[in-house]
Parts: sequence; C-alpha cells; structure tokens
Amino acid sequence: MITSPDNEKLKLVRKLHDRRWREKLGLFFVEGEDLIDAATVKPVELLVAGENVDPGLLADVSTAGHAPRVIAIYRRGDLPDPAPRAVTLALWRVADPGNVGTLIRAADAFRGAVALSAGCADPTSPKALRASTGSIWRVPLVPFPCDGASRRVALVAHGGEPIDGLDLRGELTFLLGAERDGLPDEIGRELEARIPIDGAESLNVAAAGAIALYEWRRQNV
Repeated sequence: MITSPDNEKLKLVRKLHDRRWREKLGLFFVEGEDLIDAATVKPVELLVAGENVDPGLLADVSTAGHAPRVIAIYRRGDLPDPAPRAVTLALWRVADPGNVGTLIRAADAFRGAVALSAGCADPTSPKALRASTGSIWRVPLVPFPCDGASRRVALVAHGGEPIDGLDLRGELTFLLGAERDGLPDEIGRELEARIPIDGAESLNVAAAGAIALYEWRRQNV
C-alpha cells in the first residue's frame, strides 16, 4: 500500500501532468474506470484507491473534478498505429484539448482518422482524454497531411460552398483551423465548404467537424 506522497509512482503521475514529460517519457495517464476499461492494452502501472494506494494520495495527483478510484499509466506507443482511413479530420493548431478530444470521439463515430499539426493540444492530456471518452484507443493519429494527399476540403465559417451541395464521395480529408484564426492560406485545399447556419456567427470547431463527418458518411453509404 502506497502511503507516502514521495512514492515514485505518484511522482511519475505528477510529472505526466506536464506535456513535456509526457513527450519525453512516451507515457500518459488515464483517470477513472470507464476510460481505463476502454483501453485495449494493459497499463504500465495501475493505482487503485484503497487497494495499493491511499485514496487521499491518489486524489492529490488527480486532475479530475471528482477523485477517481483508479489511475493507470500507459505508453504512447501502444495507441493505434497511424494507418490511413477513408476520411480524416486534419486539425491546424486546434489548441483546446477539449476540442481535440471531442474531434477524436467524432472521428471514432464515423471510423475516421485524425491528423494533428504542430501547435495542436496534446491528445493524451487529461482533458483531451476525458473528452474522447475512450476513443483515443480506436482512432489512428496520423501525420498532418502534406500536399498530394487525399482530396482536401477546408471547413470555413464564411464563403465556400454549402457542404451539402459538394460531392464528398470517396477518400477525403477535412481541414479544420484554429479556434480563433482559422486556416492560413498556405494550407492547400481543393474545395472550401461552409455549414449553413441561421443563428450564431459560427460553429465550435468540434461541432463543425462532426457535421462534416456526418455529411461525408451520408454521401458514401
């Protein structure tokens, strides 16, 4: 039973709060039984309140609003292989981890992949993992697409063609820009699409990605 806050396993969890340590060590931690049950591999470490660690100490290293009963540590290398899929969400500097996690969840719903540019939030951060609700274990994280990859459709708030009027059949990459600044002109695209709306000025990037995936699936059934 771990009863000291200076225990090496607890120190490791605290380190993994920091993206730099996650990247350096190739590890990340997952909080809560539901997210851990969704994992497809065994953890490197498993800390269970009341079984092998004092509950108060586990709560102290948690980032969740309510202290979890279980925290597990996993290897980044055990995430799905970066295999291409028929549809990809390519995220340009999407900085909010909640949006990144939600877009991973949306990709999972439509059997898509996710590409992350430099400047995106870490998909293995605690907030992104919670938002993905376990989809991180099923969605390939592929390199941000280079010129000459599958046909690219940029989602834009203004201009562009209504998405339901475009031919989205076949392999496709949807480009989604940063929450505030959108996509820069130098990111190549064959088409620009907008999602027609009547109220708010624009949609949250995660909502836009989910709608685009639905339209793609509708046209490819």
